[in-house]
Amino acid sequence: MSERTLQSPTLLRGQVVTPTEVLPDAVVVLTGDRIAWVGPVEQVPGEWRDGLPDAPAAGTTVLPGLVDIHDHGGGGESFPDATTVEQARTAAREHLRHGTTALVASLVTAPRDVLLSRAALLADLVDAGELVGIHSEGPFLSADRCGAQNPGDMLTGDPQLVADLAAAARGHLVTMTVAPEVPGVADGDAAHADVMAALVAVGALPSIGHTDAHAPVVEAAVARGRALLAGGAQAEAAGGTSRAGRSPRLTATHLFNGMRPLHHRDPGPIAACLAAAARGELVVELVADGTHLDPVTVRSVFDLVGAESIMLVTDAMAAAGMADGDYRLGPMAVRVGEGVARLISEDGSSGAIAGGTAHLLDVVRATVDAGVSLVSAVRSAATTPAHVLGREDLGALVAGRRGDVVVTDGALVPVAVYRAGDLITV
Repeated sequence: MSERTLQSPTLLRGQVVTPTEVLPDAVVVLTGDRIAWVGPVEQVPGEWRDGLPDAPAAGTTVLPGLVDIHDHGGGGESFPDATTVEQARTAAREHLRHGTTALVASLVTAPRDVLLSRAALLADLVDAGELVGIHSEGPFLSADRCGAQNPGDMLTGDPQLVADLAAAARGHLVTMTVAPEVPGVADGDAAHADVMAALVAVGALPSIGHTDAHAPVVEAAVARGRALLAGGAQAEAAGGTSRAGRSPRLTATHLFNGMRPLHHRDPGPIAACLAAAARGELVVELVADGTHLDPVTVRSVFDLVGAESIMLVTDAMAAAGMADGDYRLGPMAVRVGEGVARLISEDGSSGAIAGGTAHLLDVVRATVDAGVSLVSAVRSAATTPAHVLGREDLGALVAGRRGDVVVTDGALVPVAVYRAGDLITV
């Protein structure tokens, strides 16, 4: 992949998607690694008018760089399986070329030594600016809702393992998926730390997922998490070591998938998470790729809780951007057919869905096709996840933020991608 650093102002013209509206003919000005100005074409300041581009092709759209907070790989490589920085970089660059300018690399449940070594490897890419954080999906999950993960590697809550994983990640562990009903995850008190407390202490957000819990258990976990996060924010403000004040809200990992289903006499985690999201207490992930969720489900969640409480994610694995075939997701064998990844069972048949094969821009397109407005879809794929990460320099076409921009055609196919003002070859 070739990149060039832009030394002079760059003006990008098209319909521009801001956090609140679509400007039909507008311009984004990049200077250095920042966004310098955003607005209608007729209001471009005089200092940049000489460089104003001609009107682009109909449908040309300018979006903020997308932020994917749940991604296991792409381009034939998998973050949970990478043993070299170059393998992990290949996966990250696959998504960068398609408009994801800020990526959190996701691990899956694995033995302790594997988790620690992978976290250390991925930390190198965060330090290099290729990733913005690390997400561990497990190992404190429900074996009954394991999805495409190995139930044999799942553990009861271990706060020391959280501390060790955060240390291996060198401060870059930003979130961990946990099942609140697992002993030791959300049942601590002032005298006994649990996993949720350990996560908040190292500055990582607990994310509820892969859970078979009943609704009251999830409600209690949300309340505990909010109390812990509020305490962490207070500690940070007082000069303490906690960095947990990056977001006031917990998250839910790929809502609906990998959890007890919704039933009118057993509402389970889905109803509890939706209610918490509607109250502004939690942000839900949606894998709105047309495979994991029905379009009506996606549209309904947007109607219920709003884009500020939704993060669109890919849950991508190695096959993102690749042909159908056989792949790995941690210790699990996966077969991709017609773009859908599924576990290969012992008899060779297809099993549970095993992650996604889409890029985040594909998810935005599918979300818009489901009937969600472009503004809301982009907000959930860029602005909301950036806020959850505490990265107010990312996620929106606003002057002063980092120069992360995606230019697409009328079908939301990428034409140009800029990260920190650098043009990426797509």
